[in-house]
Amino acid sequence: MTRTRQGLEITDPAAYRQKSLDLLGDRDAIEVMSGTVDVLAEIVGKHSVAHMRTRPFAGKWTPNEVIGHLVDAEWVLGFRLRVILAEENPDILGMDQELWVARQRYNDRAPGDLVRDFRSLRGINLPLWSGLSPADLKRSGNHNERGPESLDTMLRMYAAHDLHHVDQINRYLQAAAGPAWQ
Repeated sequence: MTRTRQGLEITDPAAYRQKSLDLLGDRDAIEVMSGTVDVLAEIVGKHSVAHMRTRPFAGKWTPNEVIGHLVDAEWVLGFRLRVILAEENPDILGMDQELWVARQRYNDRAPGDLVRDFRSLRGINLPLWSGLSPADLKRSGNHNERGPESLDTMLRMYAAHDLHHVDQINRYLQAAAGPAWQ
């Protein structure tokens, strides 16, 4: 078990990484990441603010908070990418995603504003990802929760992260709507 400074636990970092990579499968990571903003915008366009802010499961995020988490992840992704490109085998710190979401009060934000923020950040990061050479993709950092991780692995994991959270948003919206949705 790996402990972070925040006390979070990943009991099996290799299994966590493999689960992400399996979710992505043979899809192109850049293509997946390129489409996420439009998918989020479409979801937000189809649902009321109240629906996006509905908490369908106690102790779980709302769809709006999931989008806020994606905004946070995009900030973190951009920083990690740049640190690994600039430094030799840097330490990469994990984040307490629950605290980030709660303390930024994402459920009080307009869903469209969160998508706008995500679009801006992804628009900054995606060209850098797209321009990485094979040698760049081999560069790595040492993640304090998951151990050594190459930019190639990170890229594929973040694409899977997008897929996971888009699916989560859709499931939560369906659950919040109840039987009338089906």
